[in-house]
Amino acid sequence: MWISAKFQLLLVKEFQRLKEEEQKALCWSAKRELAKINYHIHIDAIKQHLIPAELTPQQVSVIYASEADVLNMALFGMMATAWREANPALKGNIRDYATINELICLSNMENINAVLINEGFPQRERLIKLNKIAIQQMSVLQDVENRKLLR
Repeated sequence: MWISAKFQLLLVKEFQRLKEEEQKALCWSAKRELAKINYHIHIDAIKQHLIPAELTPQQVSVIYASEADVLNMALFGMMATAWREANPALKGNIRDYATINELICLSNMENINAVLINEGFPQRERLIKLNKIAIQQMSVLQDVENRKLLR
């Protein structure tokens, strides 16, 4: 670096770029892990209360997909298929492109939906309750984020 100022600048810029890429990778990984927190609790409630033993594997996957879409509708306002149709160029699913606040809310909603399933609430009622909860939680999370930005 002491030989050339140009080389030093290049080295510093490359180091900054690598650190930024590292932060992006860490953030993505943390977001995905956060989304998985209550996944098993949610899946277990579906398995225990919504899936009769006599169903075929294909019928079982339809039930799991239907319950995932309850959460998607409550939080994002659309089902996975509608998102894929609206975003054909993007790989992955709607949750891969969710913000950290949306993933926090989604994780909470998985837990709440599991409780509602365990208590025997019909899917339509759960969707309405979850949507109200999503609106309230996203409002709180956005407010917290806005207060941090003001500082």
